[in-house]
Formats: sequence, structure tokens, C-alpha cells
Amino acid sequence: MVATSVQAHQLDNVDKELLNEMQWVFPLTDRPYLEISKRYNTSEEDVIQRTSHLKQIGLIRQINAIFDTRRLGYKSALIACAVKPNKLDHVAEQVNRHPGVSHNYERNHEFNMWFTLAVPPYADMKTDLDRMASIDGVIKYRVLPTLKLYKIGVRLDMVNDDAKVPEPNDSVKTLNAQKFNLTERDKEFVRELQKDLKVIPEPFKEMADSLGITTSQLFSKAKEYEDLGVMRRFAAILRHRDAGFTANGMVVWKVPLLRIDEVGNKLAAYPQVSHCYRRPIYPDWQFNLFSMIHARTIVSAEKIAIEISKSIGIKDYRILFSLREFKKERVKYFEDDGIVAGGQA
Repeated sequence: MVATSVQAHQLDNVDKELLNEMQWVFPLTDRPYLEISKRYNTSEEDVIQRTSHLKQIGLIRQINAIFDTRRLGYKSALIACAVKPNKLDHVAEQVNRHPGVSHNYERNHEFNMWFTLAVPPYADMKTDLDRMASIDGVIKYRVLPTLKLYKIGVRLDMVNDDAKVPEPNDSVKTLNAQKFNLTERDKEFVRELQKDLKVIPEPFKEMADSLGITTSQLFSKAKEYEDLGVMRRFAAILRHRDAGFTANGMVVWKVPLLRIDEVGNKLAAYPQVSHCYRRPIYPDWQFNLFSMIHARTIVSAEKIAIEISKSIGIKDYRILFSLREFKKERVKYFEDDGIVAGGQA
């Protein structure tokens, strides 16, 4: 788990810069790879060749729009599940069959299986969870929906080493609370924008043609979705482990309620923190603030957590590392008559 990916070591500086660029700001223009090439004093052809290679070797999972599950009307939650160790593979296989299960990991805790579940507005999540609870090997589960979102957005820094003393210098988007009334036409846009972008000179033309519009109209609608918070961003998604980030730790904090917003906002400001949520507590689960840290080694992740703990003044925390990845898929909304495949919780 601490070994750095061989593929990550094979990258040159330009590859790393491109990966940072496409994760953080992918241009919504007719010729996005040409636009990127101008920033690195190279050619469009070079950027296309590099991007194609990075996808072929598995570093780039895909390039697409990332939508907000709840803003699209879906119900979602993180599920903590305690499973008999000798039944873990069996339970994971059964749970993964649900089209709304996207991320599913084994973690080092009594609750040893953690997965996200998203269901369409008309579906009953409890019915699905009760069915999962009846699988042989499941001891108990806890539903941990988002009570408040402070940050979401994975950005793996391919250029710089893991920080020894992390600085809270990340700018976090203000969430738009404006009501969004989804139409059938919106669903058509979502279906297109969530597709993996082709690595060709004019990749958006096919999307626009499919919708019967111009690329300018497509970009305008994408910006509208982003302004409304319906689309988080359009970006390249990397495979963490292949990119060298093998220590993926869910850091859970026990925070006094009077400080939870203060601490949540402080955590969100750290670039090393990709997700930060407030979630409910139970008698057997007292951690109410969740954050994800991505680092190249367990030691680095632990050091980052220690420094953050000092900064926020919270000592009661645990890091639950992902030991195995049972399933990880991107969101697919409004496909198969509205059944969701994937989703974030």
C-alpha cells in the first residue's frame, strides 16, 4: 500500500503539469487540447498524444462533467457496514450489484466496508438497504447521509511532493442554494456531458450534434450548470493508486457541535483534503465530521493529519485507510429509465 505507482514514476514534467491542469481547469472550448498546449509552449498534437497515452496506461480514468447528486434530485448516503471478515468478499460482490453503489472500500475498522449509495427520487433507499442487510455476513450497518457539505473535489497534485506542513490555502467554492427545476431537456444535457470526452481535436462537436445545438450553446449550458452548482466542474479524473497516491485516508473527527462549522471550513481550506462533510452520529459511531486525505504514503497521510489536528485544535480523530477497492465508478445519471449508476454521497 505504501509503494508508489511505477506508472507515476514514468511521467515527465510536462505530463505532470498536464495532469494538474486537466484535473483542475479543463477548458470548455471547441479545441480544448489546443488551448492547453498554448499554456505549455507545445503543440495540440503533443497534448493529444500525451493525453491519449495517460488514458491508455490508466492514469486518467475519464474526462467528463462531475454533477452534484443531490442537485439532480437523487438521494444518497455513505453507508458504514460491519461484515464478518470471512464473508467480506461475498458481501461486497452482492452489494456491488446495486446500480447505485459507486465507491466501495474495505477500511481498517469494526465497520470494515464503506460504500456510497444513490437512488433516484422515486426510489426507497431503506428498502434497498434492508435487502443488503439480509446478505449472509452482514452484522450491522449505519446510514451516514450528508448533513452539511463543506468541500468536494479531488485534486491530486502530481507536481509537488506531499506537504510536510500543510497550509490551508485552498479556495473553496460557495455552494449555490438556488432551487433547480430539472427538465427532460436538462436530462439530455446531463447524459451527454457525463460521457467520457474523446481525445480528438474537436471533442465537443459530437456532443453538440447529438443534442442538436452548437458547441457555443453546449458551453453556455455547462457554465449555467456550474454557476448553479448542478455541475461541480468539467475535469479529468485520475486513478489515485496509479497516480502514486496509494494512501487514501478517511479522517473522521469528533467535533463539538458549537465548533463544527468553524472546523469544517478550516478543513476544507487544506488542498490535501478533497472531501469534507458533516454526518450524523450513533451510539457506536461518535465521529461527526468526515474528511478525505490523499497522500503518496501512509506516513505522509498520518503526518498531514497530525498537522491539521494541531491547527484545528481537535485531537479526537481516526484515519480509516482504504485497504481494498471493491468498486469505483463514475456517476451515470438518467440512464436506464432513471436508475443511477454511481454517485457521490
